[in-house]
Amino acid sequence: MDQSTEFHLSPDESEILKADFNPVVKTYIFWYILVILVSTVIGIPVALVWVLGWGQWYSRKFYENMVCVLTTKNLRLRNGIIFQIEKTIPLENIQDLTFLEGPILKAWHLSMIKVETAGSSHQYGSQMKLIGVINAHEFRSKVLTQRSLTKSSGTLPPESQTAILTEIRDLLREIRDNTKSNKPVGP
Repeated sequence: MDQSTEFHLSPDESEILKADFNPVVKTYIFWYILVILVSTVIGIPVALVWVLGWGQWYSRKFYENMVCVLTTKNLRLRNGIIFQIEKTIPLENIQDLTFLEGPILKAWHLSMIKVETAGSSHQYGSQMKLIGVINAHEFRSKVLTQRSLTKSSGTLPPESQTAILTEIRDLLREIRDNTKSNKPVGP
């Protein structure tokens, strides 16, 4: 079953692109969590259970549940196993798409796209992190292109802007003229 169809799209919204994720993400998640577990005293016994099978199951399920869809109006992400997280970010709220490819990610032939939105604070980081998107540069470009199209479709054509500004100017002149004529005559 195509998981992207599980997103409930509004009638005026359609799917443009579904991100594909590199299967190496499963191995990356397995080792990432194992390193965290081994680095803590409490996590060492759990690491044994992780290595003996639970880690492979968890990593596989996490990968299978990763879905990211670009629509005409939003960027939608769903992931998680026990707690499913679904985020919908309107394209016009996206401020930046940061492409990360550090030495560890490069060793795994992975990259990460961090989506920064209007109003997101540095305390909580980015609104969305996409790890292991295949053709990440292309996906990023398509999101930015669609964001530009969404923002430009919401603006008025220059003729309408000029007409509105002219009307505002005329109203301001009328207000100024009325306030001049209603000034009280000296004491």
